[in-house]
Amino acid sequence: MKNKLIFLAFSLWLGISVACAPSEKPENTNSASPAADSPTDSAAAMNAEDKALWEKAKGLFEALPEKIPAPEGMTDTPEKVALGKQLFHDPRLSKSGAISCNSCHNLASAGVDNRSFSLGHGFKQGGRNAPTVLNAGFHTAQFWDLRAKDLTEQAKGPVLNPVEMAMPSEADVVIRLASIEAYQENFKKAFPEAADKALSYQNMAEAIAAFERTLVTPSRFDAFLKGKGEALSAEEKKGLETFIGKGCTACHSGVAVGGKMAQKFGIVKPYPNRKDMGKYDLTKKEEDKYVFKVPSLRNIARTYPYFHDGAVWELKEAIKIMGETQLGLVLDPAEIDSIAVFLNALTGELPPDARMLPELPASGPKTPQPAI
Repeated sequence: MKNKLIFLAFSLWLGISVACAPSEKPENTNSASPAADSPTDSAAAMNAEDKALWEKAKGLFEALPEKIPAPEGMTDTPEKVALGKQLFHDPRLSKSGAISCNSCHNLASAGVDNRSFSLGHGFKQGGRNAPTVLNAGFHTAQFWDLRAKDLTEQAKGPVLNPVEMAMPSEADVVIRLASIEAYQENFKKAFPEAADKALSYQNMAEAIAAFERTLVTPSRFDAFLKGKGEALSAEEKKGLETFIGKGCTACHSGVAVGGKMAQKFGIVKPYPNRKDMGKYDLTKKEEDKYVFKVPSLRNIARTYPYFHDGAVWELKEAIKIMGETQLGLVLDPAEIDSIAVFLNALTGELPPDARMLPELPASGPKTPQPAI
C-alpha cells in the first residue's frame, strides 16, 4: 500500500506542471492566436513606418503554417496522429511506468518542465535542459547537439536512455505495447500497410513524430508577418526593430525564429559553464567545441530556464548574456527591455486538440505494473 501511495504521488507530480514564474518576465498583454486576415487589415493599410518594418521582417522570418509538413514519403493521417498523442502521454513507455514524453515536455507549460535538468528513471537527473517540443519539427535537427536528424529519430532516444525512460531494448518496448490490446488495433489503423507488423518500435516513433508535427503555436507575431500591422503594439514593434538592429537575426530567424543552425556558444566571450562541450562530445572535432543547436525563440517567455544548462531563469538576463557572448555587445537596460517585450509577442497557442489529454488504453494481464 505504501509503495502504491508513493507511485501515485510521483505520477501526480510528473503529470502536473507546477512551475514558479520568474520574477522578471515581460508582461504578456495578449497571447491569443491571430484572427483571420481581412482586406482592411492587410499590409496596404499599414503606415509607412510599419510597412518598412514589415518588409524587413518578411525577409528574415516566416509565419507559421497550420501544421508542420510530414517528411517525404510519410503521411500524417488522423489515426497516426491520435496514436502518437496517446504514446506521447503514456508513462508505460518507461521502465518504471511513471514517466512519459509529456513528463519532460509538458504541453501545459509550453512543452518543457521548467526545470534546469529533468528528472528521469530512479530520480536520475539529465545532463542538459529539456528543450520545448513545440514547433520542433521546423528545426534542422533535434537535441542540443543535433544528433537526431528529425522528430522520428529523436523520439527513439529518450525511451531507451537509462537516465530518462530506461526501457532495456526496442524489443521490450514492443512487448509492453503488445500487452495492451487496444494498442494492437490502434497501430494497425495507423499503419494499415504494415498489417500484422504494424506494432514496431519504428512505427511508435513515427506516430509520436506525427503528433508532434501538430504542435504549432501561432502568435500575434505571425499575424504581423501576414500583414496585420496592429497585431503588435508600438513597444513590440520597437523591440522587433531592436532585435533586428542588434544582429540577433544572424542566428534567430526563419519560421521558428531559430532552430536552423548550430553555433558556438561563446563566439566573442566564453560562456561561464565550460563543462558541457556540446557537439564536440559526439564528433571529437576541435571546431565542434561548445557548439550547440541554436534554439527556437518561439514561446521563449514560458520556456525558462534558459540555455543548454538551464542556468538562467530570467529572460532579460539571458538577453544580456547573449549580447555579450555572441555579439560582443553590452546592451543597455532599455535595449534589453525592448527585446524582451518583442520576444514575449512570440508566445502562441496550442491547437485545441493538443490541449486535451487523450484517453489511454487499459493495461492487459501481462502489462507490467508501475514500479519506481
